[in-house]
Amino acid sequence: MLLLILGVMAFRSSFADHYYVPSGSMENTLFSGDRVLVSKSAYGLRVPFTKVELLDGEAVERGAVVIFDSPRDGTRLIKRIVGVGGDRIDINAGHLWVGGESVAHGVGSTEVIGDKLIGINLDHGGGPDIAQLLIPDGMLLAIGDHRGRSLDGRFFGLVAESEIYGKALGIYRRRDEGFVWRPL
Repeated sequence: MLLLILGVMAFRSSFADHYYVPSGSMENTLFSGDRVLVSKSAYGLRVPFTKVELLDGEAVERGAVVIFDSPRDGTRLIKRIVGVGGDRIDINAGHLWVGGESVAHGVGSTEVIGDKLIGINLDHGGGPDIAQLLIPDGMLLAIGDHRGRSLDGRFFGLVAESEIYGKALGIYRRRDEGFVWRPL
């Protein structure tokens, strides 16, 4: 029985796990109480229970929703990557520009980040602005989709790519709807 428990824990540590969304910082994509399936091997395979990398995975891309620990206080967070190494980022009134180009899509509060069309939430303003931030190689800027209610990279700074635990694949349970599958 002990070996089975250790095996399950090792699998969750290195391959796949779930994440409980504790706040509304990612609305309108994720809501408080959502449960998300996370691939912990998307960005590389690690020795179970460590950050020692055995195999490289894909590079973290702009637009991905990822899990990492806050550089400020170690709290586990789920945020969207809006800037990768080499990007020049501007955020004004909650709207994102990459390399001087707006990522706004049509009318309203949608953006195209990476290859994803996302709905951002500006109900509580846009949060702090960023002007001409050049992201160094190996670093990422992670912010919430609910721009005025997200304690994110605009407050705690950049996140090292090596600190990303996993990539959120989809919502598998929503509080008011029960079991669902909504890919991210």
